[in-house]
Amino acid sequence: MNAMGKTTNQRGRAVAEGLATAIHEHRLSPGMKLNEDEVGEIFGVSRTIVRSALQSLSHEHLVVIEPNRGAFVARPSLREAREVFEARALLEPRTAHSAATRATPEDIALLKRHIDEEHAAIDAGETGRALRLSGDFHIEIARIADQATIAAFIGQLVARSSLIIALYWRRRKATCESHAHHALLEALEAHDAERAEELMTSHLVDLVSLLDLTEPADAPSSLREALGAR
Repeated sequence: MNAMGKTTNQRGRAVAEGLATAIHEHRLSPGMKLNEDEVGEIFGVSRTIVRSALQSLSHEHLVVIEPNRGAFVARPSLREAREVFEARALLEPRTAHSAATRATPEDIALLKRHIDEEHAAIDAGETGRALRLSGDFHIEIARIADQATIAAFIGQLVARSSLIIALYWRRRKATCESHAHHALLEALEAHDAERAEELMTSHLVDLVSLLDLTEPADAPSSLREALGAR
């Protein structure tokens, strides 16, 4: 690949990362249209680079590209939401178990910094940033487990969780509870694999409890039904 091609790819990745961060931090809402010209103007890149970035995000299920309509921030259904958290419940406890057997002092220090940054974001009222950092904490645990394929899956699931939280949380505090991350950190630092697995399981259950994943009541099928006879 020539230098120009490398530069184009790098700029595409930068646009994709910028959009992904905005999605994780809930600055871009589920269902929001991503106009190619506007995105290109904001990032100072061509429409070709924007299209490449949007295609990349569509593969990660963060963006939906609709023919003749354009690109939109993904809006997960209730079924998708349940499936994402079911998959996390299958993968992350065992990953936490593995991470506890491998965590180095450097890994623990990194996780402590994540928690400190998360607390700082919460104290500053930056809920979106706190949510992103909370997700990053889970991704770092997967990295520590040294299981690259599973870590990639978890990274995608955590990214999709950001959209699910934006749509379905019951109250404006769906960040990971502070004590949950602290307890996980202590288990990892002590190399207590069984405890880490147990804590991750209960932590994910608690996180799901903050979401409203119940089916809504049947919507009226007509305007007359919605307004009632008068």
